[in-house]
Amino acid sequence: MKHAILFAIALLSLAAAIRLGRLPTATAAPAAQFDGPAELPRREVDVTLPQQTGKIISVREGDSLQKALDGVACGDTIRLQAGATFTGRFTFPARPCDDAHWIMVRTSSPDSALPPPGTRLTPCYAGVQSLPGRPALNCRSTQVVTARIAGKNQDGPITFAANANHYRFIGLEIAATDSDQKFPTVYKLAGTENNSPASYIIFDRVWMHGSPQDEVTRGVRLSGVTHAAIIHSTFTDFHCVSRSGACTDSQTISGGYGDLPSGDFLIENNFLEAAGENIMFGGGPGKLSPTDITIRRNHLFKPLIWQKGRPGFVGGRDGNPFVVKNNFELKVGVRVLFEKNVLDYSWGGFSQAGFAILLTPRNEAPTPSTEITDVTIRYCLVRHMGNGISIANPAGDPASVAGERYSIHDVIFEDIDHEQFAGHGNLAQVSMGIKPGTPALRHVKLDHITAFPRRGLMMIGGPLPTPMSDFTFTNNLVSTGQYGMTPTGSPCTEQVRRDPTAMLSSCFQSFQFRNNLIVGDTRASWPKGNFVADNLEKAGVDPARAFAGLAMHSSYRGKGSDGRDIGADWEAVQAAIAGVD
Repeated sequence: MKHAILFAIALLSLAAAIRLGRLPTATAAPAAQFDGPAELPRREVDVTLPQQTGKIISVREGDSLQKALDGVACGDTIRLQAGATFTGRFTFPARPCDDAHWIMVRTSSPDSALPPPGTRLTPCYAGVQSLPGRPALNCRSTQVVTARIAGKNQDGPITFAANANHYRFIGLEIAATDSDQKFPTVYKLAGTENNSPASYIIFDRVWMHGSPQDEVTRGVRLSGVTHAAIIHSTFTDFHCVSRSGACTDSQTISGGYGDLPSGDFLIENNFLEAAGENIMFGGGPGKLSPTDITIRRNHLFKPLIWQKGRPGFVGGRDGNPFVVKNNFELKVGVRVLFEKNVLDYSWGGFSQAGFAILLTPRNEAPTPSTEITDVTIRYCLVRHMGNGISIANPAGDPASVAGERYSIHDVIFEDIDHEQFAGHGNLAQVSMGIKPGTPALRHVKLDHITAFPRRGLMMIGGPLPTPMSDFTFTNNLVSTGQYGMTPTGSPCTEQVRRDPTAMLSSCFQSFQFRNNLIVGDTRASWPKGNFVADNLEKAGVDPARAFAGLAMHSSYRGKGSDGRDIGADWEAVQAAIAGVD
């Protein structure tokens, strides 16, 4: 009832704002654009910096940040003293702002001291030269130019009041402060108040982080937020402690639960580090799926020092390791574009098996209503995982209403290793649950993938008679690993175990499995129209540069169904991710 009242208030406020000309009115939706079976996002957040026209409010160390926020007006800029720390739980109020009058909250350092717009801010700008187990920061200077906003105990420092809008944060360090609790848990650093609505929120060139051994579950929570962007920023140390901790799931950015609409979102050019899911949408009860999400040119990273037994291991204060799950996970989401990203490290041993990517629609609400539809994943590099990708509509009560229309192409999966990273060691799992009411998995396309998994190519499974349909696996350069194609233990594979053609025919009403170059098991019954080679040399692949694809002398060049080389477009992927990691 409370959420319904808040939602009604939000709609009335929005209508009033439109009548007064304070918010842009809706425009006609652009013509739909598709990548294979998946519709691409219809909108992308405009992150153009407006020229500020209001007053400048300077806040020095010892001043009240909340007092400045209480008196702020649309178009004003709050300048926080560089090098100062402002500790507390700060509420950012609602104001009748519009796209020409944003409220800026930023460091007092001049723009010339910050990385230019479009360039990632690193901890160098907060005086930190390096972080153990992370990629080198390559600091040109460690002069402190950021201002610091810190939370207190369980409260995160940034809370958006109901209907807060048009806030942009620039040049800040946003952190969980040292706590007086023995085992503190901070549940978010930025998010809405009581799951109320907020809109037009941009985090631009910030460093948001937890502490090395304490529990900080998430950076930005986007549930109930519309039109938001996280750009050119660094997120570190988000984790939950296994066995002894108060939380089990951690993310840099999360959303997709609650009763309010959310999206469109832009997550671009960030370093995103979390033990649970680096980015996740879903995971709680909700009535609406977030829409129009673009995730581009991010480095999703888990430090190996978080894996117990590795040199320099770091876990919770009591020595227990952090709960590690996946890199990118969707339980909900409509029109999601995930492109030009680098994903590094994930391992099993907890409730997951070290997957890089999960597309598994699920809703914890009493009545299923959310979905994952129209997801495009392209031009990405995935490295050092226990598993590649899970595409599964799981059985469950409740579950989401749909999981379909996925386009995955030109992705390189490097170093899928079940032994090092405690997983199954497969490129993909494609399956659905057998419980009645599970949404049908259909319209899934994996095309121009390069992967050499150590243990197996693919796990598949579903009910009989199976409703899974329109599965496409084409133009891929892959190895079979030790086991090739294996069943998940579901009914459609019981009688045809380890026979690829029979398994595909039994588990899918319709499928295309052709023009793939399959390296390894030449004795298996692969569908007609594929190429099979004993080893990489016979496939025309240089073992020292296998992930670069076919060598110039390979007889399989140009043998894709579209006339392209089989496997991911190495040069296009390298161009897409240049500078990301």
